[in-house]
Amino acid sequence: MSSSDSISLSTSSSSESTESKRSRDRQFDKEGTSSGGMTSGIPMETVREVREDPPEELAESNWPAKGGYGWATADVRNQSSLFRWSRLLNSWLNCTPIISKGVSGDIVFLERVSAIDRVCHGQEGATEKFFYMYMCHFSQLHVRLLLDGFTMGVLRALNVAPTQLHPNSWAYLQAFRILCQSLYLEPTPYAFLYFYDTRPRRPATWLSLISRPSISRLDAFSQSFKHFKDGYFKVVVKEGGKAHFLNADGSTKFPFSWTGNPSRYKNMGMDELSAGDKEVVEILLKFVDKLPTKGLVRVYNSVHRIIDIEGHMAQSGKKNLALFQSLRKGMAAKAKATGKTDVPNL
Repeated sequence: MSSSDSISLSTSSSSESTESKRSRDRQFDKEGTSSGGMTSGIPMETVREVREDPPEELAESNWPAKGGYGWATADVRNQSSLFRWSRLLNSWLNCTPIISKGVSGDIVFLERVSAIDRVCHGQEGATEKFFYMYMCHFSQLHVRLLLDGFTMGVLRALNVAPTQLHPNSWAYLQAFRILCQSLYLEPTPYAFLYFYDTRPRRPATWLSLISRPSISRLDAFSQSFKHFKDGYFKVVVKEGGKAHFLNADGSTKFPFSWTGNPSRYKNMGMDELSAGDKEVVEILLKFVDKLPTKGLVRVYNSVHRIIDIEGHMAQSGKKNLALFQSLRKGMAAKAKATGKTDVPNL
């Protein structure tokens, strides 16, 4: 692991001579550090930071580039990651929650990438299965590991790896899930995809979900989601996580690596949906005004989720709020009447 060392030097006594302080400050200035001093008689701390990356991480810059990825756009295959440096990954992990509460630590571990790794690269040479994730998934979209069945199902239906789905589209997924859960509905991949089309490109690039006019009920998280491409790292599946991420035959439950053939969806019909999918779609189609994707995503970080959802509903239109409260009341009564104990309420 690389180091990020801090050496703290304090003025420990107010009785030190002025000449001693000046001498010490001159020494620090020569070394390129900020100098300590006195403010209103209060000793000020002087901190000198020395950061050295391990030789093995520095040496990776001389490794030959991996070939065979001409099927991906140059923008994808040429983008390196900030997290080739372990000190940066460790620093970021110290202030960003990644794992859901109550999830065992022996499921996955997070690992930096090498200088020549790219987000579209496959599993060649790996001794353990892994997939890439972006830091924006966790810091802005409030994704948490483990990924649930709904999320893995969407990735599988789209035939894309987690980093291959554009962050704006991840925001739709996150908002859809919490909206369904707040209405006692089970979010399903095809009920979600009913509201979107896809247009995979060649060479392969990030896949975006395209809202179907007059049908989609979620507005865009961001008009231009920027500065995410250089923030990827590895999520490595440990022995304790294989049952969650892998099928019985050892295959993955969703694409761990980028694919050259994402699924194309165009004007999905109601006749293509199951009875459960139709129920979800028909209820969500009752909303007239667009629902606030960014507001719904922020609710993941909230303590009082229903109150906050209602607040965001009110901002998007009084009709939305009244309908949400009515639907929630009706769905709660229906769940209770049918004796359902596994409804995904928040």
